[in-house]
Amino acid sequence: MIDLLKAILLLGGALLMLLAAVGIVRLPDLLTRMHATTKAASLGVNLTMLAVALHFSDVGVVARALAIILFVLTTAPIAAHVMGRAGYFVGTRLWSGTVKDELRPNYDPLTHELKSGQEPRQNVERPGRDEAPE
Repeated sequence: MIDLLKAILLLGGALLMLLAAVGIVRLPDLLTRMHATTKAASLGVNLTMLAVALHFSDVGVVARALAIILFVLTTAPIAAHVMGRAGYFVGTRLWSGTVKDELRPNYDPLTHELKSGQEPRQNVERPGRDEAPE
């Protein structure tokens, strides 16, 4: 029974990593490619590490497998977010089928200033260097 579970986990992990690789090749722009790789590859690695933990069932190996799973779950989304923002700020083009660009009204490409849209009104319109604050 454990062998069947290990086989399912390994096949599922391999299929998800294959799906991530196909996503890199087939998807049209940076953001959609990163979405495919972050979601599918992270889950694929996690399923593979669960199969490794089940196969060896040694305390040291299980602890390392769980540490790897935790590491991938915490770092992959953060890294994808940072790379996606950097790609947007550098000016990579979005796919022509993109429906909504939520950063466009809040990002100034000349000053590279990004507003959240939640600032109080006095913080949005700051006085210049030569002007005195009110």
